[in-house]
Amino acid sequence: MIRLALSLETAIRALLRPVVFAVMAALVVVITTQIVTRVLFSATGWTEEVARFLLVWLTFLGATLALAEGRHIAVTVLTDRLPRLPARALSVLGHLSAALFLGALAWIGWRYMNMQSYQKSAALRVPMMYIYSVIPLTCGVMAGLSLVSALAGGSRSAGSDLASGQAE
Repeated sequence: MIRLALSLETAIRALLRPVVFAVMAALVVVITTQIVTRVLFSATGWTEEVARFLLVWLTFLGATLALAEGRHIAVTVLTDRLPRLPARALSVLGHLSAALFLGALAWIGWRYMNMQSYQKSAALRVPMMYIYSVIPLTCGVMAGLSLVSALAGGSRSAGSDLASGQAE
């Protein structure tokens, strides 16, 4: 069970890396287009909206990738000073708390996405439901990743434990 969850976590990381890179590259292209058209021609209205939407998606996807790789900022003052077993228990509790919070955020995001499903963006006329869908999608994935980390014994990145052979 834990092996399957850790394999899924590895697949999520492998999928997210190129997606985050592609969104970042698209954001650079759109912002560059916006600057060039604003300086040399007349400004295009769609670039600002696309850049904003890409930044929102990049933020949530990047946060998910950071969590999957154990790269989020963590305050470890207490766990560094505790013996191994209590530190691990506290870490598991932290991951379970994060999973609970992220699960609630995914639920709220889902409700908000559905509530705003009629709304369309100003310039592109894209249903805002697609823009808002990043919240329940990534928060749900992050909640799952937090549960995997808790099941793996509270490590910051459960996948790193798999590679080192610690998670069984």
